[in-house]
This record gives sequence, C-alpha cells and structure tokens, in this order.
Amino acid sequence: MTERLAPILRVRDADAAATWYARLGFARLWEHRFAPDLPRYASIGRPGMEIHLSEHAGDARPGTLLYLYVDDVDAAAAACGGVEVRSQDWGRDFEVTDPDGNRIRVGTVPS
Repeated sequence: MTERLAPILRVRDADAAATWYARLGFARLWEHRFAPDLPRYASIGRPGMEIHLSEHAGDARPGTLLYLYVDDVDAAAAACGGVEVRSQDWGRDFEVTDPDGNRIRVGTVPS
C-alpha cells in the first residue's frame, strides 16, 4: 500500500461538487451512504491525488483552502473559465472557489 493524504471538503451536494471538480481533472472514485436518505461521502481523484467530499455537517469546515500543483497551470485556468494566472515569487497560480465556498489555488510545481 502506498501512503497518501486525502483532505475532506464539506459540500452540500456531492454530485454537483464532483461535476465542478471534473474541470480540474478529478473523476469520481467511489461513494458511500449508510442509507438512501442519509448524506453521502464520496471520493474524487486524479493521478496521485484524492479528495473526499462529505455531505455530513460535522466532517469539515466550509471555506477550506487547498493548493493543487499541476503540470499545466494555463490549461487548468482555461478549464476553469479563463481565470487569470498570476506570477508569484514561488511560481504561477490562480484561485477558484467551488460551489460550497472551498477555495482551490492551482499552481505550478516550484522548481
């Protein structure tokens, strides 16, 4: 087994969140519910990364901030609607906010 970290984001609707994160290259991996009428807990991923999406009120704080390193920050910005990429001391990046208020900074891997 490979060790890894999977941050948990609080979302109102796991399906809507997974669809939004698809623009950043994430695909649905799995989903769990204790019963059909209870909140969902789902996983999305892309190579080397996994994020858990929880509809459970106590699992995570709304408004979380994640930093996502990608190989092509310009392509990611275009996929997010042409967001402006900024040049920073540490590289180039941009920030977007998901439908639940979680912020995602997307940038280049520092060299």
